[in-house]
Amino acid sequence: MRLCRFTQGRDPRAGFYFDSTLVPLDAAARLHREHTHKDVALPAGDDLLALLPGGSHSAAARELGGWLLANRGVADGAALALDKVQLLTPIPRAPKIILLAGNYNEHIKEGGGQATERAKTFPYLFQKPPTTTLNHPGAPIVIPKVSPNHVDWECELGVVMAKRCKAVKEADALGYVAGYTVVNDISDRKFRPNPGREKREKDSFFDWQHGKWHDTFCPVGPCVTSAHALPDPQKLGLTLKVNGKTWQNSSTAQMIFPVAAIIEFVSAIVTLEHGDIISTGTPSGVGNTTGTYLKPGDKMEAAIEGIGVLHSHMVSE
Repeated sequence: MRLCRFTQGRDPRAGFYFDSTLVPLDAAARLHREHTHKDVALPAGDDLLALLPGGSHSAAARELGGWLLANRGVADGAALALDKVQLLTPIPRAPKIILLAGNYNEHIKEGGGQATERAKTFPYLFQKPPTTTLNHPGAPIVIPKVSPNHVDWECELGVVMAKRCKAVKEADALGYVAGYTVVNDISDRKFRPNPGREKREKDSFFDWQHGKWHDTFCPVGPCVTSAHALPDPQKLGLTLKVNGKTWQNSSTAQMIFPVAAIIEFVSAIVTLEHGDIISTGTPSGVGNTTGTYLKPGDKMEAAIEGIGVLHSHMVSE
């Protein structure tokens, strides 16, 4: 089951996502009622968390989604083409966006670092502010005036948390996941505030971190695939294209720390909340390796198997 948020110029709505179309939730419920003479109780509005595992209406949404998949022909008349709607970021009010740095060895090596083993290291975490970095599928990513020349891409698997938890064990961790989405961790590689500054020991770390936080730098979508539909998040192909050229082509199997281990580590430090997004790091193939950076007009396609394609394009501030 893949769920999305969208609008047609009115209030945001929820829908079942298919690669080139979507079926609004209310239309799917109506069709189900007409053909089965049974009601499926679902909430109005666009709150996907209520429909995903851990949500108050997850069982009903799963039943309806399963019926829809088995009866796609019935829903053809209610389907909306994706190019006729505006997709919206699926979790618009994420309490936290926590991201990993250096979770794929090939990405570490392309940046000049040394490959490592899980037993010899620990996850590097940072955050992006949800209210200003979260960005919709298909929406522009703004190249900041303050540092316009070194903006880069990072396709990543996003984990949406199903419920509040603390100190979760790795063996139990996937039971706290609502679903999975695509995150493009846009990064300003060479942000250098105050060029005349006095050099301090931690400058390079904070320059790197500050380059992650520009407005619009966290597009997420196009949908969320429910956790029950992707029982093993470590078997997903991942690609990123810029203007049709493939730059990243890998698999989540290459993560140093798998999803369950990440949840154990993060939840030992901070309470995870319903709707938190954890972005699990990127593989090799970023533009910084070859000095290739995003420019106004560039178009990106970040894709993960079993989820979908997250489209974004670049504009100047």
